[in-house]
Amino acid sequence: MHPSRPARPTRSARLTRAPDGSGRAARFCAAAALAVLTVGAPVAAAQAPPPAVVAAASAGPAADRTPPADRTDPRTETAALTLPTVGVTDLRVVPYEGTTDDAPGTRIQDRGVAASPYGEDGGVGPGDIGNYLVTAHRITAGGPLYDLPALDEGDPVYVTEGGTVYEYRITQSRTTSFRSERSLAQQRAEVPGKPGEKPTRAMITLSTCATPEDDAAGNHWRDSLDNPEHRIDRVGVLVSTRPS
Repeated sequence: MHPSRPARPTRSARLTRAPDGSGRAARFCAAAALAVLTVGAPVAAAQAPPPAVVAAASAGPAADRTPPADRTDPRTETAALTLPTVGVTDLRVVPYEGTTDDAPGTRIQDRGVAASPYGEDGGVGPGDIGNYLVTAHRITAGGPLYDLPALDEGDPVYVTEGGTVYEYRITQSRTTSFRSERSLAQQRAEVPGKPGEKPTRAMITLSTCATPEDDAAGNHWRDSLDNPEHRIDRVGVLVSTRPS
């Protein structure tokens, strides 16, 4: 991570137009972010999902009626992540054994792709019951998730793996602190934000750094891998599956 905010990446971090042709402006407010990310502030509470998303999640695809997946099962197949509303298309998601933003995961992200951990402190695979964890850089290695803060509740998330497209919908916005074990446990829990709770549906957590916001607030703390204190997380639920 670099202490200063570089120019906006041009490869995969620009907002695109909505399918109806209307322009989508970035909705992320730096002032609001600074209020959330002040040093010592508590982890942000999950926001209530829109009614339409709750209804879709309650109905759930067939996968949501299967037993929770074993997140320790090895995963070797690379997936592709698409976030239409923030201009991310077919971003490679590489699985590895570990936990979010550890050394192996950081090395994967340094290649300009996303990383998805499995194992005791990782997550499940795409479409599986539990928490599918995906992390990528925001301001280095091409900044593939530069505009993740602009992802809103109700926005679609598409993950393609093994000939299947898994569609999630964003339901929550969270902030994770790398200086709080409780906060990290909430991010990595099988039910995001609720450690110890048994999952009943397939969920996804997309995470990237809050380096610009932390630096603007005067918080220049870094861990041994140069991660800033805070992470910006977007949580979603699986609403449909289809052949790719």
